[in-house]
Amino acid sequence: MSAILPVYRRSNITISRGEGVYLFSPEEKRYLDFASGIAVNALGHAHPHLVAALQKQAAELWHCSNMYQMPGLTRLAERFVEATFADKAFFCNSGGEAVECGLKMVRKYHDANGRPERYRVVTMEGGFHGRTFACISAGGNDVARKGYEPLMDGFDRAKLNNLASVEAAIGPETAAILVEPIQGEGGVNVATFEFLRGLRAIADKHGLLLFMDEVQCGMGRTGALFTHQQAGVKPDIVSAAKGIGNGFPLGACLTTDAVASAMTPGSHGSTYGSNPLAMAVGNAVLDIILAPGFFAHVSEVGATLKSGLETLAKTYPLLFEDVRGSGLMLGLKTHKPHYEFVERLREAGLLTAPAENRVIRIVPPLIITQGHVAEALEILTNTAKGWV
Repeated sequence: MSAILPVYRRSNITISRGEGVYLFSPEEKRYLDFASGIAVNALGHAHPHLVAALQKQAAELWHCSNMYQMPGLTRLAERFVEATFADKAFFCNSGGEAVECGLKMVRKYHDANGRPERYRVVTMEGGFHGRTFACISAGGNDVARKGYEPLMDGFDRAKLNNLASVEAAIGPETAAILVEPIQGEGGVNVATFEFLRGLRAIADKHGLLLFMDEVQCGMGRTGALFTHQQAGVKPDIVSAAKGIGNGFPLGACLTTDAVASAMTPGSHGSTYGSNPLAMAVGNAVLDIILAPGFFAHVSEVGATLKSGLETLAKTYPLLFEDVRGSGLMLGLKTHKPHYEFVERLREAGLLTAPAENRVIRIVPPLIITQGHVAEALEILTNTAKGWV
């Protein structure tokens, strides 16, 4: 009997090392990694710039707590402020923690402004915001929520891309709107730019905060640092993680001065958050993804990959229902149960990630080339032929 808590649907594949966009088994079988640790390894595996930054920091200082000034923390926060809407940044260890921080700021903001009765948050059907108790209460994943009832109070559900539904969910106790610009776990469901702009207008109309959860779709995955930037929308809070540390545990909660003014010493914190190792990796990631031409590359290879997937879906209409997503956050929806196809792809040397509603997530490292796209499409096509 395994000593591991049985909370993951694990494949029989064993991974021993990674290099670039490939993973390898102990027997050196090579896998093209189009799952990226579920959109985490944005710069692939063992990237030399990240390895060097982590090794250098590991030889100097691992941890000293947030009681002291840390140059790496200051630099990373200033870089995010310069590149985004934000005035302040808080760093933690994961996406769930980043969302928790945002939810706490929502309540603290309204309490500090004399409206403590405002604590409820409108979230979207199909949303997923993490595994903490507040996050599963905010999300709409039935599997993640089952057995944990009664859930935390304070969340009301609306329909994605339906502004009337959002308006109907707002009441006198509503404090914020929480949305993923692209729902990852929920099935790569894309919020239209019109919808995101409409949410900003609704939030302004009712005096609410607009909270964007970009844990999965952020950090360059859709061809910009954050997806909301492509929509021309300025949120009040953004949660980020996954690609921010390329596999090193790191999350961030970004916000404005107006929201941050409610947060005081002791109102939030994290033992490991902002530790020097994480800050070194986070800065190394930004060195690469903020370089000129990086986002354009993501858009270019993403367009080629999406076009190839659309051709695959048209070629095998009995197998595939549609293709959705943006940049290098794409989904291929199947008619049949998708876990079987995901496993067949693994056997053929291509790794993908299943999502809800029979959707296969295709979220490769952002450094893939057109050659890697062609390799993936060839495996997908050959596997589809054997799945008919």
